Amino acid sequence: MNTSNVLKSQHRLLRLFTFSFFMTMGIVVTFFPLYFDYKGYSKIQIGLLYAIGPLIGIATNLLWGFLSDRFQTVKKNMIILIFGQLITAILVFTAGWFSLLYVCLAMFFFFQQPVNSLNDSQLMLSIRASGKSYASFRVWGSIGFAVSAGGFGLLLRHYGTGLTPILCLFTITCTLILVFFLKDARQSGKKMALGGMLSILRSKKFVWFLLLIIIMSVSHRFNDGFLALYMRQLGASDSVIGYAWMASALSEIPMFFFLSRHGHRFKELPLLAFAGIIYALRFFIMGSIHNPAWIIGVQLLHSLTFGVFLITANRYISQIIPDEYRSSGQAIFAVAWSSIAGLISGMLGGWMYDAVGGSTVYVIAGCLSIVAAIGFLATHLFQNDDRLPGTR
Repeated sequence: MNTSNVLKSQHRLLRLFTFSFFMTMGIVVTFFPLYFDYKGYSKIQIGLLYAIGPLIGIATNLLWGFLSDRFQTVKKNMIILIFGQLITAILVFTAGWFSLLYVCLAMFFFFQQPVNSLNDSQLMLSIRASGKSYASFRVWGSIGFAVSAGGFGLLLRHYGTGLTPILCLFTITCTLILVFFLKDARQSGKKMALGGMLSILRSKKFVWFLLLIIIMSVSHRFNDGFLALYMRQLGASDSVIGYAWMASALSEIPMFFFLSRHGHRFKELPLLAFAGIIYALRFFIMGSIHNPAWIIGVQLLHSLTFGVFLITANRYISQIIPDEYRSSGQAIFAVAWSSIAGLISGMLGGWMYDAVGGSTVYVIAGCLSIVAAIGFLATHLFQNDDRLPGTR
C-alpha cells in the first residue's frame, strides 16, 4: 500500500474513532441524567454526580496531556484510557447505592475526561502534516453525537431507560477496537520542556482568555447538565429529549465546514463575543419555554454558539501553543471550558434547580453569557495584539 493510501486509511480511522467516541459522549451527556433519575436519585444528587467528572477532569486532563507530550505518544495513552472506561462503566452500572456510585463514576470520569483533548491533539497534529481542516474530522464527532442522541433516544423510548448501560458499553467497546488501528501522531518530535509551558501559563493575556472561556462555558454546562431534566419536567419523552440533542449536534456540522473555509477572515475574539451574545439569546428563550417540543428548534442555535465557540477557541489556542506542548495546551483548554466550568455548573446547578427552578437557571446562564461576550469584545478593543508575547 502506497503512502497516499495509508494516509487516507488513517484519516478514515481518525474519523471513525471520533464518531465512536462521541457516540459514548452522547450517551453520557444526554442519557446518564435520565438513567440516574430513573434509578431514583434526586436532582441534587445528580448535580453532585456530574460535578465529580469536571473535578476529576482538572487533574486527569493535565496529567494525561503532560504524559502525552513528555513521552511523545497519544495512542498508548488512549488505549489505557478507553480500556479503563470500559471497566469502570461496568462498575457504575452495577453500583447499588449512592456513595459507591459516586466513587465508581469518579473512576469512570478519570478515564473518560482526557480522551476528548487527546483526540483533539491527535487531530491537530495530523492536519498539520496533511493540510486537512480540523473541522473535517471534528464534524464526525457531531455526527456521532447526533446519531447517539437521536437513534438511542428512539431505542430507549421503546425498550426503556434501563437499556442505557448496554448502549454505553457497546460504544466504548467499538472505540477501544478502533484505537488499536490508529497510527500514533506523536511517535517523534521535540520533547516538551516544562519551563516552556509554565512561561505560557504565566502570561496574563492567556489566563484572562481562559477566565472568559470559563464564564461562557459555565452557562453552556448548565444546559449540558440539566437540559434533559428540564425537558422531562416540561413533559418530554426520552425520544423528544434525544431529538433536542440530535438537533444541536447536527446544527454544528454546517458551521464547522463554514468556519474551516472562511473562519480565517474573522478575528477570534469578536467571533467569541458573537457566540456569547447568541448564547444569551438562546438561554433567555429556553427560560421562557413551556412546550418541550419548541426546545428542539431552540437547540439549532447551538450552531451559532458552541459551533463558533469550539472552532474559534481551538484556532486561537493552536496559534499560541507550539506543537511540542500541543497535548498539554489542549488539556489546559479542556480543563478551563469543560472541567472547571463543569464543576461550577454541576455544584451550583443542582442546588439552583431545586431552589429556584430550571427556567431561572437558564436566565442566569444567559446573564453569564453576556458577561463573557462583553469581556471578549473589550479584550479585542483594548489590547494591541490578540497574540501572546513570545508565541508565534
